[in-house]
Amino acid sequence: MPIAFSDTIVALSSGRLPSGIAIVRVSGSQTRFVIETIGGSLPEPRKAAVRQFRDKTGSIIDSGVLLFFTGPSSFTGEDSAEFQLHGGKAVVAAMLEMLVSLPSVRYAEAGEFTRRAFLNGKVDLLEAEALADLVTAETEAQRRLAQHNSEGAQSQLYLAWRRRLIHARAMIEAELDFSDEQDVPGSVAAKVWRDVGELADEIRGHIKGYRAAEVIRDGFDVVIIGAPNAGKSSLLNALAQREAAIVSDEAGTTRDLVEVVLDLAGLKVRVTDTAGIRDDAGKVEAMGIERALARADKADLLLYLVDVSAPRLLDATLPSVSTLCIGAKLDLLPDAMRDPDFDVVVSVADGTGMHDLLATIGRHAAEKAGSGGDVLPSRLRHVALLRDALSFIESAAQGEDGDLELRADDLRQAGDRLGRISGAVDVEDLLDVIFSEFCIGK
Repeated sequence: MPIAFSDTIVALSSGRLPSGIAIVRVSGSQTRFVIETIGGSLPEPRKAAVRQFRDKTGSIIDSGVLLFFTGPSSFTGEDSAEFQLHGGKAVVAAMLEMLVSLPSVRYAEAGEFTRRAFLNGKVDLLEAEALADLVTAETEAQRRLAQHNSEGAQSQLYLAWRRRLIHARAMIEAELDFSDEQDVPGSVAAKVWRDVGELADEIRGHIKGYRAAEVIRDGFDVVIIGAPNAGKSSLLNALAQREAAIVSDEAGTTRDLVEVVLDLAGLKVRVTDTAGIRDDAGKVEAMGIERALARADKADLLLYLVDVSAPRLLDATLPSVSTLCIGAKLDLLPDAMRDPDFDVVVSVADGTGMHDLLATIGRHAAEKAGSGGDVLPSRLRHVALLRDALSFIESAAQGEDGDLELRADDLRQAGDRLGRISGAVDVEDLLDVIFSEFCIGK
């Protein structure tokens, strides 16, 4: 049975107004009353019905489509409805005002529809988080990762691991409690601990995949670095195809970080322009250079830019980060041969080499993001709990001379941590944090 919440919640779920169509979502025990008050008789569940939506005086707010979903066969697990009306600001405002004027009906908080779905067992935490990622996906890679996880790929993997831990623990406890019984093997240790060791290796490898998921969700980080007037800001503008940074012959015009976001082959790529690095900088420019070096240290890829017409190498030591050496301003040396010391040579003025540069950045990003078909831990919360679980598993597996009861309890603790990822084990203290990240109406 679904949980009976005291309030019925409403929200605009279709995004920014004005729009062609607006969808107002309702969920809760008062849904049937809301429909009968505003839209007349209840429509047949899951079948669209054309209705006139009226306020308390009987005046028509708008005409549109009404859908009714009965609990528990709905997204939230409780009775819910969708009012599809014209997406004008005044129309939607009048509709929402009418809805919240009804008894026990209020505006939904961020993520409250999905939170109710979780509490009613319609989705687990991993699927809920994946739904939030699907709503905010900006690139094809983000969409694929979110879609994969929203279908339960992560949940199934962690559930399978948890079942293996429960089985291992059961076998150990059976040996402890029923060692004198004929139908209990005399020793299950070798098989159990071999499987536990294999599971530890699987979790360890899975944790390493977080960096790929981070690249997909947050973006591949590219930082342009070089001497003043090397052409960094011009390159950023060319990559962004807009005037994102100020371009000037005067050295030191870029003093803060300027960032643009690209979509390369479905991957999010963040490119940051930085202050030109030189020794004789003033106080403010020196602060920009310090920021540039700090930003470069966190990059996935550095584009070290050198003006081929007037090469000026940096005295500063570059961070230990993958680096492409880019020759810029090739148009100023029309007869120059490509320098073998450069990975790519470009001219922003005529576009020479820009396709090669974008393709090279795209290849580096794709390598970091992986194949895209693997199940990946998509949040730091998952990684932290996976590391805790791994720590308990390693403690159990390595304590060969230890008390079997203590080793079995380590396996219980590991299974508990895996359960917390999907919400199978009590995670009440996490719910406010997780669902506050959702948009209103989801």
